[in-house]
Order: sequence, then C-alpha cells, then structure tokens
Amino acid sequence: MANKKLMISLVVFVIALVFFVIVRMAGGDEDTWLCQNGQWVRHGHPSAPQPTTPCPGQSQIAIVPEGEVIVVTPKVNDIISSPLMIEGQAKGNWFFEASFPVKLVDDNGNQLAQTAVWATQDWTTADYVPFQGEMTFSPGLATTGKLIFQNDNPSSLPQNQKSFEVPVQFSPPTTETMTVKVYFNNDKLDPEISCNKVFSIERQVPKTEAVARAAVEELLKGPSLAERQQGYFTNINPGVKIQSLIIDEQGMAKIDFDEQIQNQVGGSCRVSAIRAEITETLKQFPTVKSVTISINGESDTILQP
Repeated sequence: MANKKLMISLVVFVIALVFFVIVRMAGGDEDTWLCQNGQWVRHGHPSAPQPTTPCPGQSQIAIVPEGEVIVVTPKVNDIISSPLMIEGQAKGNWFFEASFPVKLVDDNGNQLAQTAVWATQDWTTADYVPFQGEMTFSPGLATTGKLIFQNDNPSSLPQNQKSFEVPVQFSPPTTETMTVKVYFNNDKLDPEISCNKVFSIERQVPKTEAVARAAVEELLKGPSLAERQQGYFTNINPGVKIQSLIIDEQGMAKIDFDEQIQNQVGGSCRVSAIRAEITETLKQFPTVKSVTISINGESDTILQP
C-alpha cells in the first residue's frame, strides 16, 4: 500500500514537472517585463515596476533620467521633417487633463513650434501611459535642434517643473529661401503699448508660391528668444493652426483659423493687437489690400473684446 502511494506521488510530481517545463518553453512566464521591438512590454502582472534602463534595441530611445518618460519617436539625433509624429510613454504625473507640452527649438534656442501630446489611455495613474502628438514646423536654415518635453505643471511652481531634451536633426532644405516679414508688438519701441501698433521682423523661409501663408506660419511661431530680449512679443495663443487662406481678385485675404486663436482671449487691446499682427503680416504683399479673419468660417462674432 505504501509503495502504491509513493508511486502515485512520484507520477504526479513528474507530470507537474513536465507541465512546468512545457509552459516555460512556451513562454508562459507571464509576470515579467519583456523587451519587444526595442520597448519594454508588460506580460501578466509583474510585481516590479517597468525597467528604467534601455532594453536591447532601445539604445537610441530617449529616456528621462528619472525614468518617468520614454520617447520612442523620434529617436535621439533622428532626422525629422514636418509634420512630425511624437510617440512614447510617460508616468501619469506628467499629464494634466490628459496632455503635456512639447516645444521644438533650433540650435540657437529659437522656438520653432509647440504642441501638446495626448494620453491614449487613462492618465490618472502612477503607471506609464502611452502618448501621441503631431507637430508641424519650419526649420528655416537650421540644421539641428531639440525637442523639449515638459510636464504639465498647473501649479506653476518651479519646484514642480520637470523637463528634458531630445536632440534632433532637420532634413536639409531642398529649395531656395526667401525673406518675409512678421509683425509683433514691442514694449521697447512702443513703451505705451498702443495695442494695434506692430513692428516688423524679417524671417527666412523656403521659397514658395504660397508666400502669404508661409509668412503667417512664421508669425504663429511667435518671437524667438533673441527677439523677445529686444522687446518683441505676441498676443496670439500658441498652437494656432491656419485652416485656409484665400486671396481673391479684389485683393481681399480671407484667412480662417481654428478655435485656439480666441481661446481665453478677452479685452479690446489684446483683440486689436491680434488683428494688427495678422493684418500687417498679410498686407506686406502688394496683392493684399484688406484682410478678413474667421474661425471655422465665422467672421462676424469672433475675436470680440
């Protein structure tokens, strides 16, 4: 009887051992982090947090030193062009209302563009959250630059601000360049800040037949750091997009923007300044005699003080 029980126990043990080996060989070790296509992927419910060190194939992926953000696209020193897709993962504390800002600057620190990346899953977690975003930009004559990732910091307290940079390269220009003017307010040239008084700055852009649109695109970038130090500033919100620009035979430029241009905009002075920046930038061209500004096709009730 004892031998029979021993034999049964031995058989059960052998079956369990064989099953364990088969599961392991089949990759059934689910409670762990695995490296797939250069990214850490959760399998099962690992007790350990996601590794902060690069996995094989991830050597060019940018990781913030604290391990809170992993930028998958673009990679370090990638050659980028517009529009640029930005993808990665960030801890939930980097988001506020499901997004955080990303800026692009050239090698002189001039801001070329700014956008927001958005969580593609629930962001109210301490774990990693995938994000995506798209940025349009014009590098002008710059050959290198940096993407600057910043956590969304609603408190505005410096001790809560985090940021890190990803160096990038720009595709070499394939066309000749041309000079356009953009118009901003300037509190040094106009100390009394007369709202609708704006001053021109020259910018270099790739040569194009759509020169009026190229000029307004430069205007929407705002003044560079060096220009701000000279007193130039803009009243236009960051992230504004042109939806259409048509110049008719009578010389009327009809430009349509998205809702961002009037987001939280109030006061007659600021409204006048926004209109002056856009109008004067467009009227530098002899084909433009007047300017109509609209948002989603509506012009009568927009940008009211």
